[in-house]
Amino acid sequence: MTLADIVKKLDLEVLAGNGSLDRPVTMVYAGDMLSDVLARAHPGELWITIQVHLNVIPVAVMKELAGILLPNGRRPDAEVLKKADEENMPILSTPLGTYEAACRLYELGLKP
Repeated sequence: MTLADIVKKLDLEVLAGNGSLDRPVTMVYAGDMLSDVLARAHPGELWITIQVHLNVIPVAVMKELAGILLPNGRRPDAEVLKKADEENMPILSTPLGTYEAACRLYELGLKP
């Protein structure tokens, strides 16, 4: 399943990285501590986080994540979106909470 498939099925808003939605998504990682993401996330995962600061971009790039999904309608500032576009890192937003977003992704087949 690609990010584009997920965007369509969950009606997500694409905030940055629109040109990289063809990336395959292997699983979902939900977590807000950057050190935990660095230690445990795997390439190809879609990262659900409430963090909207600039540091999420290099973490996602370093771990080769498929993208970043912000729950609860969160939106980063323009500087973060610009950096995400420069790094081709998709940032998506949903009005769903973290748990509900993770459950919906699980229902789409993104299972451990």
